[in-house]
Amino acid sequence: MDAAAIEDHAAIGDGRTVALIDLAGTVDWLPIPSLDSPPVFASLLDSGRGGRMQLHPVSEFTIQRRYLPGTNVLESTFTTASGTVRVTDALVTGVAGRLPWLEFARRIEGVDGTVVMDWSVEPGTALGTWSPWAEHIDGNRILRVGTVNIGVTGLADTEHDLQAPRFGGRIRVGTGTRRTLTVVATFDEPLHLPKPENVDLSIDRTASNWELWSRTFSYSGPWADTVHRSALALKLLLYAPTGAVAAAATTSLPESSRGGKNWDYRFAWVRDTAYSLRALARFGLREETHAAISWLLQAVKGDPAELRVLYGLRNESDAEPVVHDVPGWHGIGPVVTGNRAASQLQLGVYGDLLSIALAYAAAGNVLDVPTRRLVSDVADRVCDVWRQPDSGMWELSELRHHTSSKMGCWQALQAAQQLAELGQANGTPERWRREAELIHEWVDEHCWSERLGAYTMVAGEDELDASVLLHAPSGFDRGDRMRSTIAALRRDLGRGPLLFRFTGAEAEGERPFVACSFWLAAALACVGELDEATTLMDDLVARANDVGLYAEMMDEDGTFWGNFPQALSHLGLIDAALTIADLRG
Repeated sequence: MDAAAIEDHAAIGDGRTVALIDLAGTVDWLPIPSLDSPPVFASLLDSGRGGRMQLHPVSEFTIQRRYLPGTNVLESTFTTASGTVRVTDALVTGVAGRLPWLEFARRIEGVDGTVVMDWSVEPGTALGTWSPWAEHIDGNRILRVGTVNIGVTGLADTEHDLQAPRFGGRIRVGTGTRRTLTVVATFDEPLHLPKPENVDLSIDRTASNWELWSRTFSYSGPWADTVHRSALALKLLLYAPTGAVAAAATTSLPESSRGGKNWDYRFAWVRDTAYSLRALARFGLREETHAAISWLLQAVKGDPAELRVLYGLRNESDAEPVVHDVPGWHGIGPVVTGNRAASQLQLGVYGDLLSIALAYAAAGNVLDVPTRRLVSDVADRVCDVWRQPDSGMWELSELRHHTSSKMGCWQALQAAQQLAELGQANGTPERWRREAELIHEWVDEHCWSERLGAYTMVAGEDELDASVLLHAPSGFDRGDRMRSTIAALRRDLGRGPLLFRFTGAEAEGERPFVACSFWLAAALACVGELDEATTLMDDLVARANDVGLYAEMMDEDGTFWGNFPQALSHLGLIDAALTIADLRG
């Protein structure tokens, strides 16, 4: 049985991990205990041995889904010829925040008629790492996968083979029926088995906790509901124990049907954290803003020469890739944990880091002495290294003089100057100002193609790169050259409203990159094309899946590709909406 289409998934989470649920009510992705842990349920990537949880009518059905308003609690309504059942899914939270264990709750309610439902909980091998087994303790059947312990409460387990590493059964749901199926798990700890009546209350409490968070969310501009849903998606990807923002909830969902471009995105990129921080601060979400900058500064403190592109969610920096012997989504491999980009030189990351510090200070906060010193050290480092070639934003293996990296260095020095003006950075702002001017002059001379009428991907070459669009909002260029670049990108990299990342990406089998299209909308607004930007945004917003989520890439026909849900896609949406709203006044 092949895994469901990527766009058929919804996501729920508890601040520590994320579960994906498809249109058949199947949970086919859930790392335990943390998002970056091995996935105990992973039929998304290993349909035979990966493990899944199922809950669906025995007979043919249709399904309609939504998130409860202002929450990441999923409501699915199954309709059959004999009746209708509503299932509410939540990774529940406790009275005082996250539970010490994982608790996946599925409330089953009979709406009308009678529906027979099958259910099962069958953990997998965690990408070939462990072999599941069953154990009987004091009348309870417990499943173990490595050091993960799994139990089920609420419904009768009628699995005939008591040694089989699965739970399962069948339930008849009539009008007014209200039951819960709860999967509880711990990692190398005792296992708490909650009472069904407490779990039912926990689902409501979890929804209320999400609603309380949403009431602190402040945005009333255009596409307000869509922006709010994107903020909720980002909240799912924020690893609450440290404040790190994961790039996506998955690993190894392919960017191409040819395979090979499969990466683990369960890491925190400095770039994504920078964009997240600006959005979180704008929405008045103080706790998440402080957590994100504190995590990042803790991760990068020390020698700015050692600044990495990405970090582990728990601050560890080891991201050495490991290839697993499992088939991958629809047989498209490889399946990888870890990410080789961690040790790359990407000069644009300096602009991201200092933009974070500036956004935090501009929101009325105060940088401490070590952070002010870090700002100065990073700015001085940029002055020395901006002339070097790097891997660029797209993490390519060949070192070249990438235009958007030079623009990012300019952005870093601009941010450092502004921090100095605010009294929140020491150092030599005159030097930073002079080097910023030199960078701008260098880009103007070496990174512009008269033949293309555009900023190029790398100096002296006639290739295009959509990441230069980020530097209309940054202020590097909002004039004729950026306007001409936009036209060239739409002409050469565009497919309808969508954009490929760079020249040659389509030939490599990639699909259009979702965030690039939102960057295009923001850039159009920055060069004064507000009506066109608005029209493009309307089109892009309509291309989310049925619950408002986006993956990394997308075909014109709406097929999703790449890891999911993707922080950068939702950040691009948020930034474009805010940019258009600000410029409309």
